[in-house]
Amino acid sequence: MKLNLSMQARFFSSLAGLGLALCALSMASPALAQGDVTAEIKYPYASLRAEAVREVPRDTVRITLAADIRDSEQAEVATSLSRSADSVMKEVKGKEGIKVYSGNFQVWPMNDKDGRISEWRGRTEIILESTDFEAASKLAAQVSDRMPIVNLDFFVAPQERAKHEAELLQEAATAFRYRAADLAKAFGYESYSIREIQLGGAGASYQPEGHRMMAMAAADAVASVPLEGGTENISLSVQGTIFLNSSKK
Repeated sequence: MKLNLSMQARFFSSLAGLGLALCALSMASPALAQGDVTAEIKYPYASLRAEAVREVPRDTVRITLAADIRDSEQAEVATSLSRSADSVMKEVKGKEGIKVYSGNFQVWPMNDKDGRISEWRGRTEIILESTDFEAASKLAAQVSDRMPIVNLDFFVAPQERAKHEAELLQEAATAFRYRAADLAKAFGYESYSIREIQLGGAGASYQPEGHRMMAMAAADAVASVPLEGGTENISLSVQGTIFLNSSKK
């Protein structure tokens, strides 16, 4: 289909307008980039980090009790596990100052050399948590004939950790501000302003070797030995970027 002269004129006029727009955009881009560079030169920035650390006692013990069952019938394994868990739960639950809850409950098949199921095995767990180490260990010893101790762990209670982290945040923020002010002054700037801030934290546990071995010992041995939770380093860091400001033009 042929275009008449009027349509051709409008077509070439549109192309000319598009070309002018592209040309204007290409000319504006270098100017924009140059403006960004100028801003970075006028307002230099620096990255820095400050950290606050505190060693705190691990005030809570977690004792894991477990019963292992094996039988040729899957249903019998599940029934025996449930019966054992119910019996122990009734005895340990409701004690003041001790939190009790169910752990893992698993039943799985064992295969012979030909790939056929030879038997079924299962495990059920009950977990005790308390800040009273002595009471928790004695309670675990009472049910050791049905559910022996399979794991012993110490940690800082969540509410206690949150309290320490709130205090550490104030310490780390103060250290960050002092460090930022010193950095600005060292490089000849009068002040600083914060560009961005990020928070980080970590905890490192310290547990005597004897406690790891104690988890494998008999329950009566655990009850007779005073438990010590050890300590943990809780840290909180503040890292970020600051603009270096000067009143000089």
